[in-house]
Amino acid sequence: MRANYFNLLLVLLMGVLPIQLQASESDKNVILYTPYTKIAVPPGESVNYSIDVINNYDVVKNVNLSVKGLPRGWNYELKAGTWTISELAVLPHEKKNVSLKVDIPLKVNKGTYRFTVVAEGLGELPIAITVSKQGTYQTDFITNQPNMQGNSKSSFTFNATLKNQTAEQQLYALMAQAPRGWNVVFKANYKQATSAQVEPNATQNITIDINPPANVEAGSYKIPVRATTSTTSAELELEVVITGTYQMELTTPRGLLSSEITAGDNKNIDLIVRNTGSAELKDIQLSANKPVDWEVTFEPTKINRLKAGETANVTATVKASKKALPGDYVTKISTKTPEVNSSADFRIAVRTPMIWGWMGVLVILVALGCVYYLFRKYGRR
Repeated sequence: MRANYFNLLLVLLMGVLPIQLQASESDKNVILYTPYTKIAVPPGESVNYSIDVINNYDVVKNVNLSVKGLPRGWNYELKAGTWTISELAVLPHEKKNVSLKVDIPLKVNKGTYRFTVVAEGLGELPIAITVSKQGTYQTDFITNQPNMQGNSKSSFTFNATLKNQTAEQQLYALMAQAPRGWNVVFKANYKQATSAQVEPNATQNITIDINPPANVEAGSYKIPVRATTSTTSAELELEVVITGTYQMELTTPRGLLSSEITAGDNKNIDLIVRNTGSAELKDIQLSANKPVDWEVTFEPTKINRLKAGETANVTATVKASKKALPGDYVTKISTKTPEVNSSADFRIAVRTPMIWGWMGVLVILVALGCVYYLFRKYGRR
């Protein structure tokens, strides 16, 4: 009986002992550990992992590291410190840290991609990367301020970014489709250029200076600019709003600013009001700074609208004072709007009325007659 009991106990002990030995052996392995085993990123990004290689053995382990199952077109790099590695030695019950960099291509489909970091024959670390959006193989040409406003004498400077979202270096030709007379200048790295070279998945700041012609009319102007290569291109539409310049000229048909008038009489002076700016002029008022007791009236009394480049005819009627003495008088005629004004000085010579001339002749004749009479009457004595 005791023998049977002893044999049973021996069998039980022999069964338990291998289990304990097996458990003890299972603790002796190499573990690859990183806290972030599944992340989401956009295309074209690089993901950096910090991976601990933990040696649970009682001896030094040489660990061969590699990455398996990485999608086609993806690249990786394993580094320890500043060195690129494929194998490292880890002391018993210690750990070493390695860095894994995974480059996601630009041209990639949206979805989840899985791969494994392998310690050959010792352990594995499964990792997943979710590409958050559909990848592209293209160029972007963007600006935060595509619209500017100013007058025709303004210079408009746009700051744009050219992004090469391809896997190759690109030399972009820079072009603009501007209206006739407009001047568009591209600058890369603060230097005037007609092309820009951009590395793969890199950006280049482009400055675009736009100068309108001097006589441009007020309005909104679209100016497409383009960066292009033989394989890829991008277009950016800029908008310039010209508010116009306000300029006005007051003159006469022949350009003469002088005239003659008889005291007390009226004189009509033909005037021309010309809009020499690029914006429409409205509500043009006419006025005159005249000598005392003179009168100046206008027909029409005001000009309601005058488009850029157009002219309007005005007749100024000047009435000189009856008491005006012969000589030169200055009358300043002005045109004015809320935005701009113009003026011209007219030199008006006042003449003596004809009746006074004839009266002077008559006085002279009377005086001569009197002298003749006196000479005849008293001359013989």
